Amino acid sequence: MIKHLLLSTLLLIGASLTPARAQTQTATSSAAESAHPRPTPEQQEKRRQQAEDRLRKDWADLEKYRAANAKLGPPAPGDSRVVFMGDSITENWARMDSKFFESNGYVGRGISGQTTPQMLVRFRPDVIDLKPKVVVILAGTNDIAGNTGPSTPQMIEENLMSMCELAKANGIRIVLASVLPAYDYPWRPGVQPASKIAALNEWIKQYASDTRATYLDFYSAMVDERQG
Repeated sequence: MIKHLLLSTLLLIGASLTPARAQTQTATSSAAESAHPRPTPEQQEKRRQQAEDRLRKDWADLEKYRAANAKLGPPAPGDSRVVFMGDSITENWARMDSKFFESNGYVGRGISGQTTPQMLVRFRPDVIDLKPKVVVILAGTNDIAGNTGPSTPQMIEENLMSMCELAKANGIRIVLASVLPAYDYPWRPGVQPASKIAALNEWIKQYASDTRATYLDFYSAMVDERQG
């Protein structure tokens, strides 16, 4: 089960890392900014207001998947359900490649912009109650960005540990994914996340080894010479 999951995931990564990777990694920063333009001040302010409104009403966004969880119901006998818990990377992956998820019994439960404390709050309804065989956790970059306030490395680690302990207590196997590399955050410039992400991934890798979880290394496949 785990091997199949990892193989499917890494094949998707490999498909994007053809010989064109060398060209991609040596592209200028201006080309990268053209592909991912920074939001305008007006867009930033609108997003900030929307985020603040959501945080006041439903801090962990428990409502987002409430109806979908109820509709999904428990897995059928013999099904090997896998839940993906994460932020925008996970949410957009499930949305953009829905056939891959549906055909493999994968359930996407990512929410854009979320931090590990928010994921920990919704871990029971969005993971445990769905009774998966496996959970894939990809989290931490938005903590580094400070999306819900300042976070120390210890705070991120403890939240990841708590999610893993909850999964283990409920008989759910754990895949801990490395945080993807980032040289800068367009919505939070100046944070200098590259070295922080690298350090967090070293901890995640060691923790996975210590707890016999599976470590899924996106980082090594995607990092460039700037740790971005």
